Amino acid sequence: MSGPSETDVQAESGSPVIGGTDIYALVASRYNDYITKELIEGVTKGLKAHGAPERNIRLVRVPGAMEIPLAAKWLASTGRYCAIICLGSVIRGATTHYEVVVNACSSGVAQVGLETGVPTIFGVLTTENIEQAIERSEITLGNKGYEFALTAIEMVSLKRSI
Repeated sequence: MSGPSETDVQAESGSPVIGGTDIYALVASRYNDYITKELIEGVTKGLKAHGAPERNIRLVRVPGAMEIPLAAKWLASTGRYCAIICLGSVIRGATTHYEVVVNACSSGVAQVGLETGVPTIFGVLTTENIEQAIERSEITLGNKGYEFALTAIEMVSLKRSI
């Protein structure tokens, strides 16, 4: 007997709709703020389009990507949030600092989800240049923030269905 296919899992979780008591937390870096502001807007649009009232979306700002995992851990540890969506933008520069920041942030965000059981979404853009960051964050060009919201909604739904 084989396990369910990906289609079966998607059908089981269906097209998730946010419950009235679901509260989503957003942790957003202030660094590269012109990018993260767009991601915040995209996430908010995605959550609201699927039934989240604005009062159920909590935004916490942190200085940079390195601070995102700790703030996410604090939020997840309260037990008040059904998911944490972590947002930022790290753009490659001339030094190895990019790799250090990206690796630490992505590992930290993943660890928060694994340790707390709260869906913790890595919504930090990691791009080679500013043009790529803009392309992935502008509302008119296909904002990744909206996709991060859908990922959070699906993971909350999946967690509840298990």
